[in-house]
Amino acid sequence: MGRTREHNEDTFAVADLTTFNASLQPEVRTHQVGARGSLFMVADGMGGAAAGEVASQMAVETILAELDARWRSSPQHDTETFARALKAATEAANARIHAFAASRPENRGMGTTATIAGFLGDQLFLCQVGDSRGYLVRDGTAIQITKDQSLMQKLIEAGEMTPEEAEVSERRNIILQALGPEPAIKVDLTEQQVMRGDVLVLCSDGLSGQVRAHEIAEVVRTETDLMEVCRRLIDLANEAGGPDNITVVAARFEGEGLKASGTEAVQHRVYRGSNERPTIPLDRSSVPHLSAIVHEDAQADIPTLETEPYRPPRVAVGNAGDGPTVEIAPSVRAKLPEPPPPGGRIPTGTLRAFFGSLAALVAIAALYAWFRRG
Repeated sequence: MGRTREHNEDTFAVADLTTFNASLQPEVRTHQVGARGSLFMVADGMGGAAAGEVASQMAVETILAELDARWRSSPQHDTETFARALKAATEAANARIHAFAASRPENRGMGTTATIAGFLGDQLFLCQVGDSRGYLVRDGTAIQITKDQSLMQKLIEAGEMTPEEAEVSERRNIILQALGPEPAIKVDLTEQQVMRGDVLVLCSDGLSGQVRAHEIAEVVRTETDLMEVCRRLIDLANEAGGPDNITVVAARFEGEGLKASGTEAVQHRVYRGSNERPTIPLDRSSVPHLSAIVHEDAQADIPTLETEPYRPPRVAVGNAGDGPTVEIAPSVRAKLPEPPPPGGRIPTGTLRAFFGSLAALVAIAALYAWFRRG
């Protein structure tokens, strides 16, 4: 819950997509990753009262339902189809939440962030909306592999602000996108090749706003039990004030089916071709035709071993095993206030808000130049 929030508006999910089990029972927390892969997700609701809680829960439920319909039921199980299904499911969640809020005046403007990680073969795909985050810890270093969809991120990229200044800015909670407030969203779809021993950490901003990347790396490096990793990270966020709810999911990837090392750097990497091919239509009748969008060389992305048959991945908590494994540990769930306090997260999500901010920056720059000239 953090130190100040009165209720929890976060929701998370961990699922074995092959058996379609998202129960967090032992068979999910330790499972071999099958032909349909695994899913990890954190959603951070906003909107006051119960609206944020409803939005985050609705996001998880919709994404799981859409993946069941368009991915698990598809005759294809390659990485291209998987990435497309993740993105389409995210867009479907936005449409459902928006329609729900539009039909209920008391819920207008409700929304949720979403950081969704899908693992298949040795590839990790992330769909990002908002400012929850994903980090990949490799060789003792935690690197953010998602990009915040926030005003601060835009200012950093424009060179108007340093990351250190953004961390203490009064505008740090202004996000430019969320699931729900607008009828359409732009999903940031990225990819990352996973190496043996990598640890994925997904979290809401209740953690990332208080705990730095090097602190996350230190906890992962010094603690082998993933449940303890989550507890320690939550404790660090609470020790820093705990101004928000805190959700953490940690997943460790192990096994001979994954490469022990590689040349591909860990970074925010836009999924190749993600802007070149059409998104899977939201109409579920399209499911039998998913093969139509499979890249002709998609099979080249399916991992193989030269000297022995490929061993399918496994999701596991505290069990390294022989085959590719993923250890998972979800944390305590949590989030926003009721109603949001002054300075709380503001879902802007519209071009009007973005260009308004841009216009303000231009005006400030013009005044600064005028004063200098004077």
